[in-house]
Amino acid sequence: MGIKQGMRVVVVGATGNAGTSVVRALGEAPDIESIVGVARRVPDWSPPKTTWVRADIGRDSGEEADLVRHFEGADAVIHLAWLIQPSHRPAVTWDTNVLGSVRVFEAVARAEVPVLVYASSVGAYSPGPEDGRPVDESWPTHGWPEAAYCREKAYVERVLDAFEREHPQIRVVRMRPGFLFKEEAAAEQRRLFMGPFLPRRLIRSSFLPAVVDLPGLRLQVLHSDDAAEAYRLALGRQVRGAFNLAAEPPVDGETLAGLLDARTVRIPRVAARSAMATAWHLRLLPPSPQLLDAALRLPLMDTTRAQEELGWRPRHTAVETLREFLTGLRRGTSMDQTAPLAAKLPGGRPSEAATTGVGERH
Repeated sequence: MGIKQGMRVVVVGATGNAGTSVVRALGEAPDIESIVGVARRVPDWSPPKTTWVRADIGRDSGEEADLVRHFEGADAVIHLAWLIQPSHRPAVTWDTNVLGSVRVFEAVARAEVPVLVYASSVGAYSPGPEDGRPVDESWPTHGWPEAAYCREKAYVERVLDAFEREHPQIRVVRMRPGFLFKEEAAAEQRRLFMGPFLPRRLIRSSFLPAVVDLPGLRLQVLHSDDAAEAYRLALGRQVRGAFNLAAEPPVDGETLAGLLDARTVRIPRVAARSAMATAWHLRLLPPSPQLLDAALRLPLMDTTRAQEELGWRPRHTAVETLREFLTGLRRGTSMDQTAPLAAKLPGGRPSEAATTGVGERH
């Protein structure tokens, strides 16, 4: 079944890593007539078929009414907006990620939009089975409660459970991708996950003789453009529920070392976590140690459902995706037309990041 002719699609969180890829994919689809990109900061970017509107879903004064107005007449809403920083201020991320998502869902219902596609995550899943077998979409989604990112993703899954019961006429799709990368997002992800103090030259293999290899750490990654294709496909098929999205193979320290032409050094989990916790408390490293705890427990995902019901296949392997991302880190690649992917945020000096916390709003 093809996409409905002349579709109008609203993308909430359209200027970030996933959002820019989704907007591009929709713009290239002949049956998409128009796209409304919703962003907290309207970009200078002008992709085909796209009109920009400003809205901050993390605010509780008047934003829902604005969302209803933007959603009216839409054939689908794709909700991608999410904050992973500031990790030292979980109330800020909760306001956007949980309460903001509730505002989006309620606006979808009030505007009578027939399709809602939501960006969940592998981070919503409960710890994986001890034997390491891949899990399908029926695996519990209680997250790792000590990590704010996982806690919030799991909570929104419960919100959607209730939403689906209350609004059975709305077709709800939940995408659960692995970690998303692309070259254009390198500057943003360096800022969010590595911090402003990592010298770029260390990312070059000649300056990095060894890569830390933590026992049991294996992650699934996916090119952002491949994730975007899954979102596009979901619009044109009468599917509901969750879809795991990931590329092969799962990556670990050895994979990264091979890409950097470096050797691996095994470090006990306790030592790695202790070092990360110290760096986080000193505001030298953006992600919290609880996020490492969660990563060590994530299940591997089985993507059979996406392949069979969406007809989806990633065009990039996990290794190709990481290689492209590392190229972006070395080059300092960014997309300066949008604030999230820009090389520098307004007022974003390293000294300010150390004082206020990475990811504060500007």
